[in-house]
Amino acid sequence: MLKELVRDVPNFPKKGIIFKDITPLFSNPASLKEIVDKMSDHYAGQKINVIVGAEARGFLIGPAVAVSLNAGFVPVRKPGKLPYETASMAYQLEYGTDTLEIHKDGIKSGDNVLMIDDLLATGGTMAACCNLVESLGGKIVGCAFIIELTFLHGRNLLSKHDVFSLIQY
Repeated sequence: MLKELVRDVPNFPKKGIIFKDITPLFSNPASLKEIVDKMSDHYAGQKINVIVGAEARGFLIGPAVAVSLNAGFVPVRKPGKLPYETASMAYQLEYGTDTLEIHKDGIKSGDNVLMIDDLLATGGTMAACCNLVESLGGKIVGCAFIIELTFLHGRNLLSKHDVFSLIQY
């Protein structure tokens, strides 16, 4: 049912790209519940302490999965968006670099952490998120996504972690 609700938006954000719009999944109560249930079920029993959601769509599903797994939620954001002391990680993009930040006290050494985002494309953003969490002593239990663009081979950058995706293209 999930795949049928994903809307293709041609030429967004630029010409030649077909954007996979997940907002219809969130507006449908049954599909939203299915996403939370399937992600939670996949990681049930793994004693997850913290869900880390990548900006910005990881914020949409991460807290619901955190409640389901009786875990906390910690956001990873772009620089300057978090109000307290942060740790940061720069990472390479196709053209240039970007930086991510997390509150230093969001992850405690030894925490079991589940990483969540909406989309796995090339894997660069999630790999940087994982490196950031690991730099604070967190142990990555897995990386969960709603959609995976398999033709971009993003899971290769995350090969040392369990990678779980609900929809593949």
